[in-house]
Amino acid sequence: MSEQSKPQSTAPEFAIRATRAEDVEQITVLSNLPRYRAGTLRLPYQSLEQTRTWLDGHGTGTLSLVAEINDLIVGLASSRRFDGRRLHVAALGMGVHDHFTRCGIGKALLAALIDAADNWLNIKRIELIVFADNTPAIRLYEKFGFETEGVQRAAAFKERRYADCLAMARVRGEP
Repeated sequence: MSEQSKPQSTAPEFAIRATRAEDVEQITVLSNLPRYRAGTLRLPYQSLEQTRTWLDGHGTGTLSLVAEINDLIVGLASSRRFDGRRLHVAALGMGVHDHFTRCGIGKALLAALIDAADNWLNIKRIELIVFADNTPAIRLYEKFGFETEGVQRAAAFKERRYADCLAMARVRGEP
């Protein structure tokens, strides 16, 4: 196959890395994008101080990652391990920049968090909450073995109405 006849990749190249303190401004911008924010429980107009407090609050039980394209943060994902009798459980949250959805960024971020959970942290259960109408996210989670455990009726107020959320989890089998 000649170089000219090879199919062109439309997905941009991106890198996954740990969050850094200097990411605060870009994470704030990302968090305030309309579609990104709509998929989360965040309020509009998140401030730099709120983002900084969130970043600073990450303890040793939190793994927080970003996806970057040419130094632009286009995705954010984190898992937070519980303590005590739930030490084997982590909660997951993630989102992708409005202009970079369906480019494999969410899939790569989720894969990186699951790899860390399975191979480095010995997390047995990963749980999350997702809006019931967020079909692309639900399908992505299902591809990684997440199952719906329940529906939270009128769990959040979104776009002038109460919205349902799904409680989903992935429970790793015994080795």
